Amino acid sequence: MDLCQLAEKIKLWGQEIGFQQVGITDTDLSDHDQGLKNWLEKGYHGDMSWMERNHDKRIHPEELHPGAIRVISVRLDYLPPQAGFASNLQDTASAYISRYALGRDYHKLMRNKLKQLGQHIEAELNSNPEYQALNYRPFVDSAPVLERPLAEKAGLGWRGKHSLLLNKDAGSWFFLGELLIALPLPIDSPSDDNCGKCTACLTSCPTGAIVEEGVVDARRCISYLTIEYDGVIDEQLSSAMGNRIYGCDDCQLVCPHNRMASLTKMGDFHRRDTLSDSNFLTLLSWSEQQFLKNFEGSAIRRIGYLQWLRNLTIGIGNGPYSFEAIEALESRLGLGEVLDVHIQQALQKLHIQRPSRSTKKERLIRIIQKGLPRDA
Repeated sequence: MDLCQLAEKIKLWGQEIGFQQVGITDTDLSDHDQGLKNWLEKGYHGDMSWMERNHDKRIHPEELHPGAIRVISVRLDYLPPQAGFASNLQDTASAYISRYALGRDYHKLMRNKLKQLGQHIEAELNSNPEYQALNYRPFVDSAPVLERPLAEKAGLGWRGKHSLLLNKDAGSWFFLGELLIALPLPIDSPSDDNCGKCTACLTSCPTGAIVEEGVVDARRCISYLTIEYDGVIDEQLSSAMGNRIYGCDDCQLVCPHNRMASLTKMGDFHRRDTLSDSNFLTLLSWSEQQFLKNFEGSAIRRIGYLQWLRNLTIGIGNGPYSFEAIEALESRLGLGEVLDVHIQQALQKLHIQRPSRSTKKERLIRIIQKGLPRDA
């Protein structure tokens, strides 16, 4: 069998399945061994204790799938149309959600596509008596896989100063996935670093989480704080979060290479209808049942209802004063200790902005209005 020809077929099949790019590399990540150890020793992983485990498997992916000697790395673009970056970030009464999470959760979707790719390869090998059934396994954030270093080696892009993978034609608005296989395919060459002297991502981070080129202190990163961390967020950091309540795109927004990014062709990644109204008070009014229903098939569901409320509370506290906001926050007191801490902080911030008129008078007016007929 001509393995070079097979590698070209694999890339073609990958594009037919829906991936925008496919690259192939070996499983050697020994160059990243010390860097990962240094990152962990400095505590930059925060409460993500799982990052401390399975170090050898991260550096030697073949230990995750015995027999594997190659990694097929794939790229799937997700930037939705009408992303509304600037308008959403400037509207402090509305919640900003990272654009990757507006639509369907990508994990299962990508894994199924990777399985399809594996089946294509398997079918091709079955026609050749020299090979037995293909030994392959797909990964999409489902195991200790260093996906960005693997994608970089496979030629899908280079690691930007914000630590994300960048592609000169597609920017960084894409997901990564891997297919580990036991087949000696020819490997691709890594991409050149095209960041140059640009430091836009470093200077734009709202919380200063990018502590040096290519190194992120997760403990300060808004994506980590809103998604991975479920405790009380330091007030200095929570104030810097603004209206960002699930993830953060700032370092990508300012990157010049993202001017070249294409919109996704997959409707699964478009903004879901339940997020058409992202007003803070609307989102805070959802019951737990509404939260679960509205985020069926969404990555947001994994943070749980109380963390969702905590994030919304922080955003409301960073926004403009209104009696409705005070009332909505007070209605959520007593649901959880962490939530209560942030509600009290938000109330304090809003009360500082409060107009001079009496709060008691405001409450009285509101009570009277609630008792009036709808057409009054």
